[in-house]
Amino acid sequence: MQEELAKSYNPKETEADIYSLWEKSGAFKPIASDVSVVPFVICIPPPNVTGSLHMGHALNNTIQDILIRRARMKQIPTLWIPGTDHAGIATQNVVEKKLAKEGKTRQELGREEFEKEIWQWVDEKGHIIIDQLKKMGCSCDWSRQRFTMDEGYTEAVKTAFKHYYDKGWIYQGERVINWCVRCQTSLSDIEVEYIEQPAKLYYFKYDNDFPISIATTRPETKLGDTGVAVNPKDKRYAEYIDKTFTVNFAGVKREIRVIGDRNVDMTFGTGAVGVTPAHSLVDYEMAEKNGLDIVKVINQYGKMTKEAGQYEGLKAKEAREKIVEWLKEENLLEKEEDITNNLSVCYRCNREIEPQPSKQWFLKMSELIKPALEAIKNDEIKITPDRWKKVYIDWMDNIRDWCISRQIWWGHTIPIEGETDVLDTWFSSALWPFATLGWPAGQSPLGGASKDVIASQQAKQSCDDKLNDLSYFYPTTILSTARDINMLWVVRMIFSGLELMKEKPFSQVYIHPTVFNKEGKRMSKSLGTGVDPLLLIDKYGADATRFGLMYINTGTQDLKFDEAAILAAQKFANKVWNIARFTMMQIDNMVIASNSEAISNNDWIAASPSASRNDKLAPKTEADKQILSRLNEVIKSTDENLDNFRFGQAAHDLYDFVWHDFADIYIEASKNQVDTPELKENTLYILLYTLKTTLKLLHPFMPFVTEKIWQNLKENGLVNEEQLITAHWPK
Repeated sequence: MQEELAKSYNPKETEADIYSLWEKSGAFKPIASDVSVVPFVICIPPPNVTGSLHMGHALNNTIQDILIRRARMKQIPTLWIPGTDHAGIATQNVVEKKLAKEGKTRQELGREEFEKEIWQWVDEKGHIIIDQLKKMGCSCDWSRQRFTMDEGYTEAVKTAFKHYYDKGWIYQGERVINWCVRCQTSLSDIEVEYIEQPAKLYYFKYDNDFPISIATTRPETKLGDTGVAVNPKDKRYAEYIDKTFTVNFAGVKREIRVIGDRNVDMTFGTGAVGVTPAHSLVDYEMAEKNGLDIVKVINQYGKMTKEAGQYEGLKAKEAREKIVEWLKEENLLEKEEDITNNLSVCYRCNREIEPQPSKQWFLKMSELIKPALEAIKNDEIKITPDRWKKVYIDWMDNIRDWCISRQIWWGHTIPIEGETDVLDTWFSSALWPFATLGWPAGQSPLGGASKDVIASQQAKQSCDDKLNDLSYFYPTTILSTARDINMLWVVRMIFSGLELMKEKPFSQVYIHPTVFNKEGKRMSKSLGTGVDPLLLIDKYGADATRFGLMYINTGTQDLKFDEAAILAAQKFANKVWNIARFTMMQIDNMVIASNSEAISNNDWIAASPSASRNDKLAPKTEADKQILSRLNEVIKSTDENLDNFRFGQAAHDLYDFVWHDFADIYIEASKNQVDTPELKENTLYILLYTLKTTLKLLHPFMPFVTEKIWQNLKENGLVNEEQLITAHWPK
C-alpha cells in the first residue's frame, strides 16, 4: 500500500482539506450532458444576512445536502442554489444597536448615511453564515450565490411590483394593520408572534345604564369601542341586537351599537365582546360590515390619543391601570379572572403589537391565491407531512390582502415616485426560486447561457445553445423548510411562481421538525436553552453533528435534541474508519504474501457490480451470502427512506448495517476466512466491495470521513472514480 489510513479519524485535520478538494474540482456545479434530463434543484431557504448558524439551520441544511448529494451521485444534473436574505427589520435593528454603542442613532445619521452603514456591515459580516454552511459540508454551487439586494435581484423585485401594479392588484389604503411600536413599522399578520403569559380578564359594564357586561384583558382599548358583538343564537342578548346605547365610559362618551356575529364564542367571558374597530383586525372587519365608527385611542408610539379624554398622553399600560381603578371606584368592575393570554409581539424585537389604522400599500390576494390554493388541493404541490396540507388550505381560504409596505430604511424602496417606504422583506423572498436563476432577464446573473454547467465534449455545444439557468433549472424540485415560515414564505413563493412564471416553483414541500432541547423547551440563546451547532462541529466533527441530527429525526414534528446522539455518531464515524483500515490492511497483507503481479489494482477495482466480476463476488460461505443480501437490502431501504423523507429511519438502517452486519458479523467471520486459502481472495473482494458500497450510502450523511477514506482507496488504486462526491450511487 502506498498510503495507510491513520490510526484514528481526526475531523479537524480533514474537513477543510476535503471541502477545498470538492470546491477546486468543481464538484458542486451541475453536470449536464443531456438537456433532456430533468435536473434536481433545491433553492436554499436564504438565511438572514444577520444570522449565524443555529440548530434549525443545521438540521435543514443537512437534510437538503443529503438529497443533493444523493441526486448528484445518481448522475442527475444537480444544483443547490445558495444565498442570503437582506432581512429588512432584523438587519436594521442589528445595525441600530451597533450605532447605539457608538452613541449614534439612525435619525442623526440620516437615511443615506445609515444605508451606507448597513452596506458596510453586510460587507464585513454577511459572509459569516455562508462560511458556517461550508463548515457543515453544504455542497452548494457557490458561484451562483445570490443576495436579495444585489443588482439583478433588485430588477426582479421592480418587475414583479410593476406586474402586480399594472394588473390593478396593488393599492394604497387605510385599514387596521399590525404596528410595532419599537420598530415603528407595519407588520403583516404572519410577522406577528404570540407569547403565552399570565393576564387579567376584567368583567365590567361601560356604565350603570348599559345592559350588557363585557370582558377584556385591555380595558384601555375600550375607550375606542363603538359596538358590542354577541352571538345571534345567544338568548341572553337577543333583545339588544341592533339597538344603540349612549355610554359614558371613564369620562368618554360613545355611541355603542349591539351587533350580531355568529363567530362570537358564547362560552368565553360574558359571551359579549366589545368591538374596538381601530385596534383589532377582527373588530375592524366587523365595523366595516356593520357600519360602525372607527375611533383611534392609541397612537403609533403606544400612547393614548386625545380621543382617550383624560388619559391622553399616557402609555397604554398606564391607562389600563387608571381605568381599572376608575371601574372599581364606580362599582362597575364585576370580577377579575387570572388567565393565560396569547400576547401578540413583533417577530423581530418581541415588543407588544398595537393594531391601528394606517395608510399602507397592499397587494390584493383574491385572484393571486386561487391557483396556489388549487395547486395544494390537487397535490400538484405535495406537502409532507400530509397534515400540513389542511393548514395551508385553511390559511389560504381566509387570507387577507397583504400589507407590503414597511416604514423602515433598509430594503427595496417601493418603486413609486416620491415613496420612501420599503417593501416587506417577504415580497422579495417570494421571488427566490426564479429570481436566483436570472429572472426577469431569463439568464443567469453571470450573463448569457449558464457557463457553470459542465458538459461532456460531445454535448457541450448543444448545452450552450439550448440551456440557460432559468429555462433548464426552473421549476425547482423540492423545498425543505421550517414550519414557522410556511405562510410567511412558502405560500407566497407558490402564488408568485404561478403568476409570474406560469409554473409552480417546486413540486414538493418538506416541512422539517422543529428542534427543541432535551427537556422539550424551545431553543433560544436569550433563554439559555440554545445549543450552538458550531461548538458541536468543533467538538465532534461535522459528520457526527450531521449524522446525529438525522439519527434522532424520527418522523415527529418536534425533535428533542440530545448531545448523546452526536457523541454516538462520532463513535460511529470512527467505526467506519476502523472498518476501512481493517479492510485495507487485509488487502495489503495479501499482496505482500502473494508477492505476485496477479493481484493487480485493476482486479480490485473490478470488485463492483458493473464490472466483469468473474465470480469474485460469488458468495462461498453463509457469511458471504448474508452480508451481500443485507447490503442489497440496505441499498433499497436507503433509497425508499430518502424518497419518503424518512431521514431518521435511513440513518438507523445504515447504522445497524455497518455496526452489526458488517463489523460484528462479517468482519469477524472474514478473520477466519482469510486464513483459508480457497476463501481468502473472494473474502477480500467482498470486504472491499461492501466497504465501497457502504461509503457511497453513507456519503450524503457523513461526507467528510467517507471522502477521506475514498481518497485513500484511490491513492492505493482500489477505486476508479476520482471522488466519492461524484461517484455512482449503488443500485
